[in-house]
Amino acid sequence: MLESEKKQNTVKLGFKARIIAEAMKSFTTKGIKGVTMDDIASDLGISKRTLYETFTDKETLLLECVRQQEAEKEILSAKILSESENVLEVILKFYKATIEVYHKVNIRFFEDIKKYPKVNELLRQNGEKNRSNVIAFFMKGVDQGLFRDDINFEIVNILVREQVNFLLKAEIFRTFSFIEVYESIVFTFLRGILTEKGQNILESFIRNYRE
Repeated sequence: MLESEKKQNTVKLGFKARIIAEAMKSFTTKGIKGVTMDDIASDLGISKRTLYETFTDKETLLLECVRQQEAEKEILSAKILSESENVLEVILKFYKATIEVYHKVNIRFFEDIKKYPKVNELLRQNGEKNRSNVIAFFMKGVDQGLFRDDINFEIVNILVREQVNFLLKAEIFRTFSFIEVYESIVFTFLRGILTEKGQNILESFIRNYRE
């Protein structure tokens, strides 16, 4: 490839990344339904035609936004994993990091995302792809004396996914905040699979977290 072509591709990738970043910011703060392609083009200072030349429709753009978000989660997970002493520490650090993000997310984002089948299929496929890694992660926690050894983590992995699906059902947010629901799911789940050693670490984390 010629040097000029490389530069052009770099520019295109940078432009595409800028669109994705701006769109995701709008989707998460205003809700997906409340953001049009016109809005995104206007925020970026580009024409709608230019935007549609890069992304054919709103769902295609949202799909790329979610792909980027999933990639960022993987990077964050790897970073936390490299800096942690055990699997429970990894889970709690990741929880703390995601809570900080969720505080900035409009609940309508979670309500709206259910209406995009391609996005939901991507999330489902990612969950299936990571299944063996998640189970191996739990088993490492057993070896570290943090998770109970009498639990079928194949089933646990399915339950975790279903709890996340439950979290995305908007009806519950008529009564409780997103953060309250997310916290209840995570802490109740962990309390059910932890050993006494793990329980002590978790309760210490919760006390400090809520101060």
